[in-house]
Amino acid sequence: MTSKVTYTGELRTSCVHLRSGDSIITDAPIDNNGLGQAFSPTDTVATGLASCILTMMGIKANGLEVDLKNATAEVTKHMASNPRRIAKIEIVLSLPAQISEKDRKILVHTANTCPVHFSLHPDIEKDITFHWVL
Repeated sequence: MTSKVTYTGELRTSCVHLRSGDSIITDAPIDNNGLGQAFSPTDTVATGLASCILTMMGIKANGLEVDLKNATAEVTKHMASNPRRIAKIEIVLSLPAQISEKDRKILVHTANTCPVHFSLHPDIEKDITFHWVL
């Protein structure tokens, strides 16, 4: 088992990662009857894509002897209705400028092939932008 999720009432869940004991809470968003005081479940999906991209790029960067420390991803999730679902995830990555063109191509390919990217429904638009600025 990976995690345990408990409904705590008022459209909130408590999620515990069983191996580490780390936890997060989720709230339904304000536009869907919730308090919006924490990540919504769909926020965690969009954020998971960005986290997966940076993690996979980090693994590849280690092999390339490239330092991605302090790289960031800004995530914007767009919802659709009928049925309510994630329609689009925009991710803007800020990455170290000193990385060579060859290594940039490898890292971009790695980002676009992370497991979460492949796990999301193909109808979800994924707009990923790479800025080499840090």
